[in-house]
Amino acid sequence: MKISTIKYFIVDALKSLKRNKTVSLASVATVAATLFILGVFLLIVFNVNAGVQELGAKLEVKIYLNDKVTISEKSAIERAVNKVQGVSEVKFEDKGDALNKVKKQFGPDSKSLVQGFEKQNPFPNAYVVKVDKPEVVSNVVKATNGLKGIDKVKDVREVVDKIISITNTLKIIGVVLFVTLVSVSLFLIGNTIKLTVYSRKKEIGIMKFVGATDWFIRWPFIIEGMILGISGAVISTGVLYYAYAFVFHKYTSAILGITLINPHFILSTTLWQFMLGGLVIGAVGSAISIRKFLIV
Repeated sequence: MKISTIKYFIVDALKSLKRNKTVSLASVATVAATLFILGVFLLIVFNVNAGVQELGAKLEVKIYLNDKVTISEKSAIERAVNKVQGVSEVKFEDKGDALNKVKKQFGPDSKSLVQGFEKQNPFPNAYVVKVDKPEVVSNVVKATNGLKGIDKVKDVREVVDKIISITNTLKIIGVVLFVTLVSVSLFLIGNTIKLTVYSRKKEIGIMKFVGATDWFIRWPFIIEGMILGISGAVISTGVLYYAYAFVFHKYTSAILGITLINPHFILSTTLWQFMLGGLVIGAVGSAISIRKFLIV
């Protein structure tokens, strides 16, 4: 394709946008709004996933041993746990460690609570198993099931199951929302291009009769749709960045124990994704809307 031809397509697309300024602005604003809503939801999902991963690093399984456990049984338990993929640390905690932990946890009030425990320590020996992500907890419990020397296994599977359930629900909602918003964007850009094409219906018919190919007629409208999509993507990303940066800097310190995704993630990752998405949405919407007008 010649450079002069490409220049003609771009100039023709820009003229069309200028002629239909009001409709074009409305289309850009709507695309920006739909992508902004999608962006807000994606940030929620990303922050939830980051929180789950962070929580997963803090999750632990406690394997309490009975007092008659043998060295060989302890070794078997260690081997079984270490074989589980996703286990980050296996630490042995004896009776003394458990007692000191209680003393530290309760501070000055622990003296009356643990009085006499030094002579007859009631706390069991245990293995403290730390995992990389919540899903690994169930695997650790399965790996230790039936092994000798274990009194009981204390885990947080109920909490983990709830976290996994929430994450899966968010993913399903995200897919439904994505499909809905993309469909809305395609519809809006398609209608904008239809209005432009309809106003130039006679011109397109003349071009067809003098030998212009379908793609020669189609390209200016596709470029127009791409400009609308990219413009909406840039606007939505800018608004999303400043809105999220405000929330991030104002409320991060108030949210204890939770690390939010840095706002620069929007500029480094979301911007090009939205621009690519806007470009594809604009091109597809335009191609679909002009198709029937090329049948002369």
